Amino acid sequence: MQANKKPNILYSCYSQKNSEGEQFIAQHNLGFMISGSSEHFIGGEKFVFKPGDFRFFKRNQLTRWTKFPPAGGEYRSISISIDQDTLHSISEEYNLKATGFDHCPGAMLLEPNNLLKNYIDSLGPYLDGNNEFNKGLTNLKVKEAVMVLLETNPELKNVLFDFSEPGKLDLEAYMNEHYKFNVDINRFAYLTGRSLAAFKRDFQKIFNTSPNRWLQQKRLADAHYLISEKGWKSSDVYLEVGFKDLSHFSFAFKKTYGIAPSRIGTLT
Repeated sequence: MQANKKPNILYSCYSQKNSEGEQFIAQHNLGFMISGSSEHFIGGEKFVFKPGDFRFFKRNQLTRWTKFPPAGGEYRSISISIDQDTLHSISEEYNLKATGFDHCPGAMLLEPNNLLKNYIDSLGPYLDGNNEFNKGLTNLKVKEAVMVLLETNPELKNVLFDFSEPGKLDLEAYMNEHYKFNVDINRFAYLTGRSLAAFKRDFQKIFNTSPNRWLQQKRLADAHYLISEKGWKSSDVYLEVGFKDLSHFSFAFKKTYGIAPSRIGTLT
């Protein structure tokens, strides 16, 4: 399953208020925080990164993030997406293979060192804000990122050169942890190590309903609690529980509970 094509080297810069979102991390990623800070929730763990931090994310993960610009300043970061084609090429050229189990967490704070610092500095002349890089140069810089990581963090070899697809996971536990992520059923099937047909079959056996119906009811129940018990507005809650569209959320909510979500507060 291929993710939408994005630049391999991405420079983020903005001065707006805190930004929140979710993301499927399709490829391994090396990042550097220039200014501001960020929080990421991956697999039930919270990771916090501050200015000057080097960070590494493993591929095939879902994350919820919040980015915080500094007071009166800009949030700025650099991220390098390490694609599988580049890793396969390096593996063949240098005969590098995964030789053990991957025991690394979903995200890592890397120890600063001169190699990492010099590598990030070398990207400076090309970061003009439009994220447009010469393809040949980009390929070389991504390959250089891999070699720097192997030199500074050799334990990452078993992560970078593990080309296996996600293994079969405990479906019930995974879905109860990740149901708020607004990804399609194909993505959930892939991340739990199943074909789409096997995912639907296993899901029916465990939850006694279809994936789409279960996801909608689970998200609506969360929304009802947040609105009726916590005083959230429907315009704030729909993204939090995994809906992309406010009108669709409102329609589904009213159909399930017999009342528009915006009216719940007026009845108390």
